[in-house]
Amino acid sequence: MSFLLLGLLLPLALLGLMLAMERVERPLRQETVVNDQLETFLETARPDEVETFVSEGYAPALERYWRRRRLTRLLPGRRV
Repeated sequence: MSFLLLGLLLPLALLGLMLAMERVERPLRQETVVNDQLETFLETARPDEVETFVSEGYAPALERYWRRRRLTRLLPGRRV
């Protein structure tokens, strides 16, 4: 009888552990995406965008960067 109970509870315990690990992993994956975006931004940003990053923070600088990218895509014959 105890083996039957153990056989039923063990998979449930493993499922609970997997769900808990998912909650721990989720923020770590999001920070990795942000770090990749920051690395791409710093590699391709213009000096004025880097200055905005230093003086105002990441969000305004990234917005300025994406605004420039959208504008250059709209102009004919121009590439970033």
